[in-house]
Amino acid sequence: MKSNVLLIFVCFFVTNSYTKDELRIVDFDELEGEFKTPSDKIRIYNFWATWCAPCIKEMPHFEKVNAEDPELDLYFISMDDGRKPERVTGFIEKRSIKSPVILLDDVDFDRWIDKVDPSWSGAIPATLFILPDGSKSFHEGEMDESELLEKINQLKTKLR
Repeated sequence: MKSNVLLIFVCFFVTNSYTKDELRIVDFDELEGEFKTPSDKIRIYNFWATWCAPCIKEMPHFEKVNAEDPELDLYFISMDDGRKPERVTGFIEKRSIKSPVILLDDVDFDRWIDKVDPSWSGAIPATLFILPDGSKSFHEGEMDESELLEKINQLKTKLR
């Protein structure tokens, strides 16, 4: 009996841990390529960091909305230091983040921030929405669940 309990305990932690090897670490050029990849869903790229309180506050709203809507694909883009991926993997594990997390390891912000959106000041949280037709919409600042749902509904209306 004790061995069965131990086996269940070990399996739980092995299947629910997020390792440094599972975290995708990319530079902006690779991420920008993903922005251009066709999709039949609305893709949401949420830029955040482990040290950003408003980012952390809004993450559960994004996770919930994404889990409830099969027409969405959510990606969390971490702006943390790429030399310390364990900080991000520890955060993901502690918060039980289910959506894909990508660590953006490209410190030349001036080179790529305007490519995400010309209006972006560089402040986070920030969110890029890419529609199936390739058009983009950008939001800088924290979003609560109702604001996020409203934004998504506006984007879906554009697609009709």
